[in-house]
Amino acid sequence: MIVGTAGHIDHGKTTLVHALTGVDTDRLREEKARGISIELGYAYQPLQNGEVLGFIDVPGHERFIHTMLAGAAGVDFALLVVAADDGVMPQTREHLHILDLLGIRRGAVALSKADRADAGRIAEVERDLRLLLSDTLLAGMPVFPVSAASGQGIEDLRRHLHEAAQSTLRPGGDGGFRLAVDRSFSLKGAGTVVTGTVFSGSVRVGDDLRITPSGKIARLRSLHVMNQAAQLGTAGQRCALNLGGVGKDEIQRGDWIVAPRLHAPSARLDVRLDLSAHAPHALQHWSPVHLHLGAAHVMARVALLEGVVLAPGGTTLAQLVTDHPVGALHGDRFIVRDSAARHTIGGGAVLDPGGPARKRKTPSRLAELAALQIADPAPRLARLLELAPQGMNLDSLAVNWNRERVADDLPSGSRLVRAGTENWAFSAPHWYCLQEKLLADLAGFHERFPDELGPDAARARRMFLPRLPAAVFAVLSEELLAADKLQRSGPWLHLQTHRITLGPQEEALYRRIHPLLAEAAFDPPWVRDLARLSGHDETSVRRLLKKLARQGKLYQVVHDLFYLPETLAGMASVVQELENTAGETRAAAFRDRTGLGRKRAVQVLEFFDRVGFTRRVREAHRLRNPDLFGKAEQAV
Repeated sequence: MIVGTAGHIDHGKTTLVHALTGVDTDRLREEKARGISIELGYAYQPLQNGEVLGFIDVPGHERFIHTMLAGAAGVDFALLVVAADDGVMPQTREHLHILDLLGIRRGAVALSKADRADAGRIAEVERDLRLLLSDTLLAGMPVFPVSAASGQGIEDLRRHLHEAAQSTLRPGGDGGFRLAVDRSFSLKGAGTVVTGTVFSGSVRVGDDLRITPSGKIARLRSLHVMNQAAQLGTAGQRCALNLGGVGKDEIQRGDWIVAPRLHAPSARLDVRLDLSAHAPHALQHWSPVHLHLGAAHVMARVALLEGVVLAPGGTTLAQLVTDHPVGALHGDRFIVRDSAARHTIGGGAVLDPGGPARKRKTPSRLAELAALQIADPAPRLARLLELAPQGMNLDSLAVNWNRERVADDLPSGSRLVRAGTENWAFSAPHWYCLQEKLLADLAGFHERFPDELGPDAARARRMFLPRLPAAVFAVLSEELLAADKLQRSGPWLHLQTHRITLGPQEEALYRRIHPLLAEAAFDPPWVRDLARLSGHDETSVRRLLKKLARQGKLYQVVHDLFYLPETLAGMASVVQELENTAGETRAAAFRDRTGLGRKRAVQVLEFFDRVGFTRRVREAHRLRNPDLFGKAEQAV
């Protein structure tokens, strides 16, 4: 368990931690000279069950609220320290307000300097405290009058903390590893060391890690957990990571050390925002604020999504647009302070760490954000699928929600689509509607363009289902093909009922042209040459060849250059052979194998890229859909 102190300056937080643990958490020379804490301090105490109780001691001065927030973000238990002689003071209220906004529900009050107050004064301060606590998540927590000078109440408080720690269920190692960095330094002989609280997951010596938001890669050389050397660190612990591959200046407070798959920095966070009832004024749309999330502190603008003004005490959906990308995941708690950093004005929870830049206020988007507030993952996912006619990317959700497998929560009857390397999910009605829309739109296409066989798959997706990822569209169309509701001729998609015929004159002209194209093999004549050899004008020949290309009986590689499907299938087999032997196809090798000139070889390879048979990878071409021209050959 990690205990975080809170309270006004000079109320004895550091002295109390020293009395409880024997550790002076003021490390800096300036802190010792001035007698006040200006940085986070740490202390550890072993428990009887072998666990370790950790303390984070925070500064109490209002100028160091940002430092207090960096330490408070990951604590399990709040130790609110209030001096019996002073009573409740401004930073008592603000620190308590911060703890409440962070959702901390367990804690105790240490009524410090009890030796300086009589029983009446102690009872008066305790009444004030219970009244102050009554409207917070920490209402009813016990109060311990203590004195670090005389030792009064110290043992009772220590016993209570130990009992609370030993009854605390340690968070599981579910999800990926995330540590919020609050210190980064260099040790002679070790290199870069960062410390912080582990929010989720676990880490083991030797693991590869990423720094968010920079994206730098590091390897865990060694590890200390709760001030002890260890091989494994898990959620709910303070850890010191000795990292290889990065310098201490490449990591700063506010960064996250995460499992590689969780590296997803964002500058637009869709959130539920609670504005404090004690905020000095209403919050206007696009107001600048100081955002504190984890140990990070950045400037942000608040885009209100349900109006243009939020009154004190109100709650709304909002988007936080940060000056710099930050690491955030669904459920992360945050605090906002006013632009002058004088008042803590609110806080809340992240709903979607990858908020959209446009259409963020539409009814459909607001409905999605409402669904994201559902606590249970299974009904949350079910509701999102109901609201997503274009489906949900489960891999993105798994990162945003820090879950290993979101697919386990899919409702019965939903459609899991494995599209390439991605996993998508659709509700059954939405998947059916997408298929019906594709068939209906193809029927409309055939009515408008009766002389065309149909669009190729890429064009069909752009025309009919542009928001659907290409890999998902491929699965959708493959299902319709397997069900005999759709037909593919080469790259063209069309309904089975759609057929195209040539007129008598066109048939006669094609019978004269076809042998010319077939005899020339890989190097067919241009349109002008075909016109001369067939005894017809260029315009008639060009019009016929384009019509045949629309029907799928020819391929137009470049302007006025047409190939028979079987000829292209032969060249496609050359590409496949080169792929099998060399792992790729380069223009020079393709030229040599086909006997074409370099310019024509490049034109054919670019055509293959265009229709999706291959894809360009720098100076080479690699297979993308190896069956494309094999099927074209069989269909014609």
